Amino acid sequence: MKILHVIPSIAPIRGGPSKAVIDLVRELRNQGIDAEIATTNDNGDDLLDVPLNKCSEYQEVPVWFFPRFSPPIASIREFAFSNALTKWLWKNITQYDLLHVHAIFSYPSTIAMAIARAKNIPYINRPLGLLGKWPLQQGKQKKQLYLKIIELANLDHAKFLHFTAQQEQKEASALKLKTPSFILPHGISVPSFNPQANEQLRQDLHLQGDEPIILYLSRLHKKKGLEYLIPALGKLKEQQRFTFILAGNGTPEYEIKVTELLEKAQITHQTYRPGFVTGEKKTLFLQGADLFVLTSHSENFGIAVIEALAAGTPVLITPGVALASIVQQNQLGYLTELDPLSIEINLQQCLNNRNDLKQVGDRAREFVLNNYSWEQIVSQLIEIYKSILKSTKT
Repeated sequence: MKILHVIPSIAPIRGGPSKAVIDLVRELRNQGIDAEIATTNDNGDDLLDVPLNKCSEYQEVPVWFFPRFSPPIASIREFAFSNALTKWLWKNITQYDLLHVHAIFSYPSTIAMAIARAKNIPYINRPLGLLGKWPLQQGKQKKQLYLKIIELANLDHAKFLHFTAQQEQKEASALKLKTPSFILPHGISVPSFNPQANEQLRQDLHLQGDEPIILYLSRLHKKKGLEYLIPALGKLKEQQRFTFILAGNGTPEYEIKVTELLEKAQITHQTYRPGFVTGEKKTLFLQGADLFVLTSHSENFGIAVIEALAAGTPVLITPGVALASIVQQNQLGYLTELDPLSIEINLQQCLNNRNDLKQVGDRAREFVLNNYSWEQIVSQLIEIYKSILKSTKT
């Protein structure tokens, strides 16, 4: 069985979905499946420094990188057009038994599905939450036209749509697509637990030992609801001391907007902005914070949420995060409506009951360990692959 995963970008700046593909393919290979990735050298406004037009090892995974068209116009760069990828797919796609295509409304994903249709190669599409209500409202006219002319046919000819949460599947059902679907969440590689993380983080930030820490760790993007979270924190500071870690980066324009929000809320001096973090530093933030917050309009899954839960840190999230029902049903954290007052009230309640946070965090870590290992997730995915290939041969 030879599987090709196609995604517009696997650059760290693109967040959780890109990292998940790398982890997924790595575990597929661990379980004996010949899996590769085809993508572009996209890295936001920049380009990854990687070998092009050939297969190379990237984070222990075989990846074909192709050059992304990079004109000055940001919207065209974001489309990730790649003529070299197109030619390579047309020539080589029949060497693969199945394609697993990640994303829609992006050139690499669209062309991969179109060529797979032309060459009669079965494929799955994972739409990355882009079929949800909120994402479809952003640039609505362009997306509706794109769907009508190109993407609906691609989606209708997929063997399955791969959703990562029930909420994502439910929102996409409004489009009345013909394609069957399945729900399979992301897995997670759980780092070792550091019982001293709480103390170590406060020492690193030169804080008092009992200082409450609220953590945001995700891309800086308008869909993340920072325009609601930051004003709520501004109100919270009038009643409660805390340090806010705002970890992540975004476009220069949006980062300026975030700075303005912090200044207006008068919490600049109690906000630590380390930018994009990985590795031990990221693990320390996740394990040392009291509470993780993600007040998004829409998240098809929320990998950062699972990472926080795996670290033993309870979460405060909005209903737009697809994991909200799981968090609520299993008492792994707290839900808030997407408005500053509701967020402020819930933050205050959480920080007033820090002993409860510890108990919730312990329960969350155990839940993730039992339900979200990559080994479990990939074993299920392999069975889906086998069923598709069996059906295409009969």
